[in-house]
Amino acid sequence: MIARLLVLFSVFLLLSGVVGAGAIFYVFYEFGRGLPEHQQLADYEPPVATRVHAGDGRLLAEYAIEKRVFVPIGAMPKRIINAFLAAEDQNFHSHFGIDPQGILRAMVTNLRNMGSGRRLQGASTITQQVAKNFLLSNEVSFRRKIQEAILALRIERALPKERILELYMNEIYLGRASYGVAAAALNYFNKSLDELSIAEAAFLGALPKAPNNYDPERSPEAAKTRRDWVIGRMAEEGWIDAVQAGQARDEPMIVRTRSATEFVRADYFAEEIRRQLAGLYGEDALYGGGLSVRTTLDPRLQDIARRSLREGLMEYDRRHGYRGPLARLADTDGRLAADALERLRAVEPPRGLPATWTLAVVTKLDANSASLMFPDATTGTLPFAEVRWAREPRPKQRLGPDVERISDVLAVGDVVIAERLTADPRSDDTAGRQVPPDTFALRQMPDLQGAVLAMDPHTGRVLAMQGGFSYQDSEFNRATQAYRQPGSAFKPFIYLAAMDHGYTPASIVLDAPFVIDQGPGLPKWRPNNYSREYYGPSTLRLGLEKSRNLMTVRLAQNLGMHVVADYAERFGVVDDLNETLATSLGAAETTLLRLTTGYSMLVNGGKMISPSLIDRIQDRMGRTIYRHDIRPCIDCRADAWIGQDVPTIPDTRRQLAPPTSVYQVVSMLEGVVRRGTGRRIASLDRPLAGKTGTSNDSFDTWFVGFSPDLAVGVFMGFDEPRTLGGRETGSSVAAPVFKTFMAEALTNTPTVPFRIPENIRLVRINALTGKPATYGEIDDQVILEAFKPGTTPSLDAVESSPESLGFDGAGAPTFGTGGLY
Repeated sequence: MIARLLVLFSVFLLLSGVVGAGAIFYVFYEFGRGLPEHQQLADYEPPVATRVHAGDGRLLAEYAIEKRVFVPIGAMPKRIINAFLAAEDQNFHSHFGIDPQGILRAMVTNLRNMGSGRRLQGASTITQQVAKNFLLSNEVSFRRKIQEAILALRIERALPKERILELYMNEIYLGRASYGVAAAALNYFNKSLDELSIAEAAFLGALPKAPNNYDPERSPEAAKTRRDWVIGRMAEEGWIDAVQAGQARDEPMIVRTRSATEFVRADYFAEEIRRQLAGLYGEDALYGGGLSVRTTLDPRLQDIARRSLREGLMEYDRRHGYRGPLARLADTDGRLAADALERLRAVEPPRGLPATWTLAVVTKLDANSASLMFPDATTGTLPFAEVRWAREPRPKQRLGPDVERISDVLAVGDVVIAERLTADPRSDDTAGRQVPPDTFALRQMPDLQGAVLAMDPHTGRVLAMQGGFSYQDSEFNRATQAYRQPGSAFKPFIYLAAMDHGYTPASIVLDAPFVIDQGPGLPKWRPNNYSREYYGPSTLRLGLEKSRNLMTVRLAQNLGMHVVADYAERFGVVDDLNETLATSLGAAETTLLRLTTGYSMLVNGGKMISPSLIDRIQDRMGRTIYRHDIRPCIDCRADAWIGQDVPTIPDTRRQLAPPTSVYQVVSMLEGVVRRGTGRRIASLDRPLAGKTGTSNDSFDTWFVGFSPDLAVGVFMGFDEPRTLGGRETGSSVAAPVFKTFMAEALTNTPTVPFRIPENIRLVRINALTGKPATYGEIDDQVILEAFKPGTTPSLDAVESSPESLGFDGAGAPTFGTGGLY
């Protein structure tokens, strides 16, 4: 009988085992089908912010969906790890993904607390939380809990404990937009992980269950209670002693605001970087790849570019009148409305309003000033001197009569833009005079837009880029996205082609009427000089310095427009130039970036460069994945300096034109600044060169120029092209911005002359005639002209007749004859 019972019991156990094993197999099969591949966690890299730095290392921009700071598990302090293990999974290092002991303990605790209203205690291990956070949804169901357990078992077999813990500590959400413990340490305590006290580490360890419920500012008592519980658990596990635990419990809960990150202000530059990174690596890498980008930006030059452009736009805007108040807060009888302050606060400021500008309402007028009230109920005074510029604008960029009294401009109830005046020596408003307190100036947002770009001409590194008055008002970058006609700023590349084809700066070209028959049904093309006058035979130098259109057209015609197109493309200014003579006067569209790059290749001696905003890109592991400067330099990688020679880096830049020809053009552009259309810049008393540009009807105005080591371009024009005014040119609109920029940018820098290449002969000539200066001749027009060997004009040069145009039978110019070209 006993034997039979034993047999039956054995059969029962066997059948139960088979059924149990079958049930387990079924559960694993049924619930394990279609689960995510856990092996992907082995190579998982949590999304980390891409950080973009200026050239001096300061932060320019951050791009991220989740603001996370990744820290390898080996770099995390033990107290941080122990705090999380104590709170979440004290058996982490001994269980196999599921903690049976923890499950039993949770069941007992929950039964004991039944009916007490306390929150049920869970038993999910850290491995299960990793499975849930990385591979599953947040669905709360019996099926998902089983899948979580299955994945946890698989993860434990596939990954070492340290990797599982690293994934958890860097991925867990801990409130206040903090993903991972490093981000939480900064956001709650403004500390790095190794600076956290035991109490602070315990608080972070208390957060995973319900970070919003334990926020120390919203729920200080709950936060302290939970923190102290974690401290107790750390003591129970022996990770801290009783004294440390007591001291940690006594430590007050103090939250410290994270220090504001200092960002360099360069919105247009940063957006250009963002677009480039997205194009190179895609959106996922941009917002989660943890890239470290070192840019070319010089914050000092960027600040100068922003201020100089704004001042130039405002100066033009003031010259063209005041467009009126933003709103009117007066009653029908002209008195200030009783609710004016409330209504003023409701007025929407213009987008992109500078930080120092504010809205105000005019509350009173007298003979010499207006009284202002601001949204914060403070008051100020607007003196008559600060509204003199505010003449009435008329059609075609004309102006009404001069302002004689403040009531010609303002009325009580006008909502205006005002800026507090300070004794800033850089400001034209206040230089050289005392400014009473609470004194303001009238401002308006300019309609005109523009851009300033500064570049290292030897490397192509973009040092500053301001693409408009305000990025908040318009994200359109006029330095890189606005294709506009450069006008006469294109001419240097025609003159360079001429220098390469036998001309010299002293060659003579006829400045006289020019007419071309464009074909049946088309009007004849009759270009003109800006002055509408003709000056007869003139040197090429004079033609470029005074920006003579007719000379340029003749020069382009004799060179051939296919030659001009070649140089335009070679220097990156215009691709596929339309080979019509009109394009020789700058009718083909280009961008400020391309034109400034072209001028950079003039001052660097004709070497090819590529404009770049990025010096270097590193991935999250610190590996360099992009470098703008790709010149080979094996000796640059020495671990230490032990007295070896300084490495020699080869110059791999392609030579686009002979240095002698290029220098002749640079010399002529230096003359533009000294005697020509850019002479307002000459007062800086620095080696500077450049060229003005004005398109037809003054739609676009330019000045692009350089010192020996800094190229700067300025563009000014309306976004919807229209005339800037009949008397507005590159000289009056763009050149002052260039001057303002260079005056400050070159402060405290050594004066360096333009570099003269070998095989250049400097000869004293008369700049007007192109003939050599006679012995003892002293004249303002005597200059040192640059010639190539064998092209120096002779003293016995004979002037040819205007009718000959100075060409031999083959159509080539003749050296030293003074003939007309």
